[in-house]
Amino acid sequence: MGKVKTRRPKAARTLRSADDLAAAGLVAATRRAELARVAARYAVAVTPDLAGLIDPADPADPIARQFLPDPRELRRAPDERDDPIGDAANSPIKGIVHRYPDRVLLTPVHVCPVYCRFCFRREKVGPGGAALTRAETASALDYIRAHTEIFEVILTGGDPLVLAPGKLGALVAALGAIPHVRAIRLHTRAPVARPGVVTPALARALRSEKAVYVVLHCNHPREVTKALAAAVLRLVKAGVPVLSQSVLLKGVNDDADTLQALFRALLAARVKPYYLHHPDLAPGTAHFRVDLAAGQALMRGLRGRLSGLAQPAYVLDVPGGHGKVPVGPVYAEAKDGAWTIEDPRGKRHRYPPERG
Repeated sequence: MGKVKTRRPKAARTLRSADDLAAAGLVAATRRAELARVAARYAVAVTPDLAGLIDPADPADPIARQFLPDPRELRRAPDERDDPIGDAANSPIKGIVHRYPDRVLLTPVHVCPVYCRFCFRREKVGPGGAALTRAETASALDYIRAHTEIFEVILTGGDPLVLAPGKLGALVAALGAIPHVRAIRLHTRAPVARPGVVTPALARALRSEKAVYVVLHCNHPREVTKALAAAVLRLVKAGVPVLSQSVLLKGVNDDADTLQALFRALLAARVKPYYLHHPDLAPGTAHFRVDLAAGQALMRGLRGRLSGLAQPAYVLDVPGGHGKVPVGPVYAEAKDGAWTIEDPRGKRHRYPPERG
C-alpha cells in the first residue's frame, strides 16, 4: 500500500476554496487569487483523508495534481467538449443515460466527496447539482422497468456513496426487485476520498439477491491506504465484489513502475483492476492527457510484468457518445493466411508454428 507521512495536522473538514487550501498549507497564499478563479468555474473539494496524502513540498506531487485547482483548467483546447462522452444525447429522461442496449446509467446525485480536476462530468457535478427528486427517481425506475432489455444498472453521478445508507439501500432494493435487472454496479471515489463512509451499515445496504459490484476510482498507489483496504474488506465481507477503474494521467501515473505499483496494491487490497481509461476530452484537461501511442506502450510494458488478474483493459470512450472500446496494443497480426503473434518479450512467432 502507498505510504506517506502526515506533514501537518489533519484537516478538520473538507477544503472547498482557495482560502481553505492556503490555510491548510497545501498552496502558497500568493496563489489564492488565481486558484479562486478556477474554483469559481469548477467545483473544489479536498477531504481530510486526501489532504493528508499531499506533500506540499513536492511541486510534482501526484495527489495534489489530481485534486488541487490549476490555472491551466481555464484554458480550453479546440477539441475539448462540455459533454465529451455524449451523456446528454443518450439521456431519454432525467437521471438516465441509455447508451448501450443492455445497460443504463442511473445518476441519483450530482455531488461528490471530492472533485477530480480531470473529471469528464465537470460541467455537471458540484455543489449546485441537485439530487433526483422522489418523483424523478420514480420515473427513472419506471423507465428501467419498462425496458426489459436492461440487464445491468450502473449508479453513478456524482457519487452514489454520498447517499445515506438507508436511501442507498432503498434504491438498490428497488432495482433488485426488477426481474430483468440482474446486475447493479456502483461507481465511486468515496472509499479513497472518505473511507470512513463505508460503514458496516452502508455495506449491508448494498446486499441484494442480485449481483452488486462496486467499482472504485483510484489512480495512484499512494491512494491505496490501510483505511481504503479496510473499507474494501467491509464491502467484500458483505458479499460485494470490488473492481477498480483508473485514468491514465500525465504527471500522475504515466509510467510503468507507478502503474505496476498501483495495480498490485489494488489487487492486494482485494480490488480487481478493471479499466484504465484514456483521458476524455473534458474542458481544461489538456495538461493531463497522454498520447494514445504512449498509453499503448505502457500497457505493452506491463504485459508479462503483471499477472492477468492485475491487468485492466486500456479503453477509450469514443467522443460523441459512440461507446467505449479497448485500445490496448495488438499482439496478433494476420498476413497471407498466416498469423504472427508477439510474446511478452517482444519476440514474434508464427501461429500455428511451421511443421519442422
